[in-house]
Amino acid sequence: MHEALWTALKTVNDPELHRDLVSLGMIERAEVEGGVAQVKVNLTTPACPLKGQIEGDVRAAVLAVPGISAVDVTFGAMVRPPARPALPGVKHVILVGSGKGGVGKSSVAVNLAASLAADGARVGLMDADVYGPSVAHMLGQGGARVTANAERKMLPIEAHGVRFLSMANLSPAGQALVWRGPMLHSAIQQFLKDADWGELDYLIVDLPPGTGDVQLSLTQTAQVTGAVLVTTPQDVALIDAARALDMFRKASVPVLGVVENMSYFVAPDTGITYDLFGRGGSRKLGNLLLLGEVPLDVSAREDADRGVPAVLAHPESAAAVALRQIARNLAGRISVQTLDLLPEQLPVV
Repeated sequence: MHEALWTALKTVNDPELHRDLVSLGMIERAEVEGGVAQVKVNLTTPACPLKGQIEGDVRAAVLAVPGISAVDVTFGAMVRPPARPALPGVKHVILVGSGKGGVGKSSVAVNLAASLAADGARVGLMDADVYGPSVAHMLGQGGARVTANAERKMLPIEAHGVRFLSMANLSPAGQALVWRGPMLHSAIQQFLKDADWGELDYLIVDLPPGTGDVQLSLTQTAQVTGAVLVTTPQDVALIDAARALDMFRKASVPVLGVVENMSYFVAPDTGITYDLFGRGGSRKLGNLLLLGEVPLDVSAREDADRGVPAVLAHPESAAAVALRQIARNLAGRISVQTLDLLPEQLPVV
């Protein structure tokens, strides 16, 4: 029966990776005792968007085995690193860019990080918007100060399960940084290599607007897994988003998908949906995966001002639900890309 159980599990495919769970090394344990099967599946990310489907497929396949009357499916997760890890201890560096300001890029980055952490991933968030850092405020840590360990490495601040670094926690509040390119490059180098990030599954990087020095420094310093492009639907935003897309392609950074922010607005008093900026415009960017559409939501703005990510403060709100799904879609996309970069034959557990 043990052999029949494993044979049945070989018929269950990961819906995104399109290979069976056994050959992918995702089955940690499969045992039968007294007609009850115990199966533990190790997902490729804690934020797996198709966990429910995998569980249902496993149950159906196992219960079809003669002699098995019940199945207990449990889950673990292990984010696989790419062939070339991003940084020591960091598996994936994910850039969040927009090409222009005012589209909610930082808010999306903060909520992606908080959502992945809430799902059980080890997450860091680097505020690379040196001239206009806002991550610390959105995480409720604007007054905190960065300290160093015995090796004189910066210790990221932790909030809401996310480790982060921001220039806002290194310089006096309200002070303008008038820096040229070499100083920006030095700051990015220090944030990446002179900080004790520890072991991370994902390091989310909130990029500044535009296509300048910071973006170039990041792509030259770290092995970047990919980028997320944030835009609003109207043409004036898409013009700059297209420039950011071109920059990522020239820097050989894969674009993992696009987030359409402020995609629509549902009036709380009437329930009527308004497309304030022209919904669906992100599809004009070409054959990019749409990770999701985020509606305008008053509570999300209030949560950012209070220093609590919307996905944690109001998890049932429309914006939070959309952002949680976007984070899971992103994690799934990273898993697919990582598999594409790994050798064809993975070890079988």
